[in-house]
Amino acid sequence: MAKYHFGFDIGGTFTDFVLLDEETGSMLIGKVLTTPDDPTKAVIDGIHDLLDANCLTPAAVSGLVHATTLMTNAIIERKGARTGLLTTKGFGDTLEIRRELRYDLYDLELKMPEPFVPKCLRREVTERLDATGKVVAPLSEADILDAAKVFKASGVESVAVSFLHSYSNPVHECRAGVILHRELPEVMISLSSEICPDLREYERSSTTVLNAYVQPLTVRYLEDLCQRLASSGFTGTPFIMLSSGGVTTMAAAAKQPIRLIESGPAAGALAAAYFGTEAACDKVVAFDMGGTTAKIAVIRDGRPQVANQFEAGRVHRFKKGSGHPVKMPTIDLIEIGAGGGSIAWIDGMGLLKVGPESTGAQPGPACYGRGGTKPCVTDANLLLGYLDPCGFLGGRMRLDRAAAETAMKTIAEPLGLEVGRASWGIREVVNENMARAAQVYTAEQGMDVTEFTLISFGGAGPVHACDVARKLGVRRILCPLGAGIASAIGLLVAPKRVDSVQAFFTRLDRADFDRVNSIFGDMEQRARRTMFEAGVEDTDIELVRSAEMRYRGQGYEITVVLPHGELHAGRKDELRKSFETAYRELYGRTITEAPVEVVNWRMTALERKRAVRHPVLASMKTRDSALPKNRLVYWDDGYMNTAVYSRYDLRPGKTILGPALVEENETTTAVGPGTVLQVDDSMNLIIDIQSEKRNA
Repeated sequence: MAKYHFGFDIGGTFTDFVLLDEETGSMLIGKVLTTPDDPTKAVIDGIHDLLDANCLTPAAVSGLVHATTLMTNAIIERKGARTGLLTTKGFGDTLEIRRELRYDLYDLELKMPEPFVPKCLRREVTERLDATGKVVAPLSEADILDAAKVFKASGVESVAVSFLHSYSNPVHECRAGVILHRELPEVMISLSSEICPDLREYERSSTTVLNAYVQPLTVRYLEDLCQRLASSGFTGTPFIMLSSGGVTTMAAAAKQPIRLIESGPAAGALAAAYFGTEAACDKVVAFDMGGTTAKIAVIRDGRPQVANQFEAGRVHRFKKGSGHPVKMPTIDLIEIGAGGGSIAWIDGMGLLKVGPESTGAQPGPACYGRGGTKPCVTDANLLLGYLDPCGFLGGRMRLDRAAAETAMKTIAEPLGLEVGRASWGIREVVNENMARAAQVYTAEQGMDVTEFTLISFGGAGPVHACDVARKLGVRRILCPLGAGIASAIGLLVAPKRVDSVQAFFTRLDRADFDRVNSIFGDMEQRARRTMFEAGVEDTDIELVRSAEMRYRGQGYEITVVLPHGELHAGRKDELRKSFETAYRELYGRTITEAPVEVVNWRMTALERKRAVRHPVLASMKTRDSALPKNRLVYWDDGYMNTAVYSRYDLRPGKTILGPALVEENETTTAVGPGTVLQVDDSMNLIIDIQSEKRNA
């Protein structure tokens, strides 16, 4: 009988796998190098390797969930479809005009991101609606036919349609879609009234264009993946992770692939939320460091924070405003150019820098022996003794120490340093970069990060967690079992989810609540239909309603969760109180005399939490029997003979004084000086930072 669930996360450097027996909680895990030119190859190879090694067949697998960076990479590398844009006459340059803001006031050579639709493929159509949805100028079907001819002659694969105020009345966009489907039957069409029925013309157009840009690629990828899985004998239903922290069907993902851009990082945040809840941690900083980037998210009361907008394809990856806005729910997190493959370099002033450029899976760090010659964070950790060259990926991949040393000399010699000291410098720089980014991120949200527990995972996360936590002032770290593939575990605990939004601008004290209830009724009906298609029963659906609200005269909104039950005029004071409570939490004050406006109404449909047994590695030994081995590891200012434990030998109650290392196949946990590690009942490693002094 099929009883296993598969989760796999396709990252920039590695693809991670978890095979979970939902009856016993027994967990089989694996990790292989990603194959960037054909991501599905690594997936199929990794799945079969894991099944074959454990004498299982595809028939034992009842379901699969995965996350991918495919859409993100297509946008960053500009490898999406040739895309056209159909827009209201006079608005053809919206994508270039943007918000007329500079993301860096002092950069005299400022470079703005290029639109994904060239000017020759932005076709303007005579039509006009006012803000209420009333037709001011009728739609010119002749203009649409002319645009279709241009698109066909130009080899366009996908078309975005974004008309002014279509969020209030989609009639013109729907008619344009019918005509385009008729004239261009092989071309994919994205309507803004379906993709992003939201206020703000630029953000709505940008989101719709990006959806159109990645849709053909996504559809081909999903079809290829499903076909290969079926050919391999899998009969379970495949699902895919959303940026908002839920999972959805392949069919729904193919219609709106823009919702998948942050699926991998979202899976990691879900894993941290799960492990934090299991360990009774209500305030968590999720620290996910992989081969390409590090991600940091804040989780409170078991739920990651969700934002309604983010940026993709930034010109300067870590400068806000330098990318293309995407108006979609996404787990609120920051990405830092700090991964195992981040490249170390010396700038024009002779200062040591690390990242944001990464070697990725191909060629990878120099120590991978795949042709890389540039010194990376993984090379530094190997030379410092944190990694065992014979034990990487459980011994399946041997690291080349000589190649790492050769690469490191390109940093050490110009700086007049020994290789060990240069490696330590790289480690310190990358740790400082991550800690500083986390401090800014949490401070902007009014949080005292010292009150939080740092949950560390990813292949490189536990290697750096102690140093990052110490710089942040965090005193407690949790490294879950299987930390190196935790994002894949997050896929298996993620709920099915549907997010809906509808713009309806109104003052709260003058709101037409009949229309508001009608909007929520329509969203609920669509959401329940999609959830049913995903196999979720009506009784297992939780509905969360919210609104984006602001004081009159303000330019931006905050999201406010709405109370249950039908909304009506008699609940205006209750709704305003909910807004003011949320506003006060963010800004410490309220403006009692100002009217409140509502811009957008949102609904999230969630699968109610399923009982998931805490995963336990099937390969764990039955008793704590093995004595630690020792090797030289660089701590602070020199190498020390350090105890090295196998994670698979440890049992609940075990206590280890730092410095020490705890190794497992997919990662190594560095237990820094002045710390105490304990193994809890769920096999988590709990590290308490007790002092700045090194234990003798």
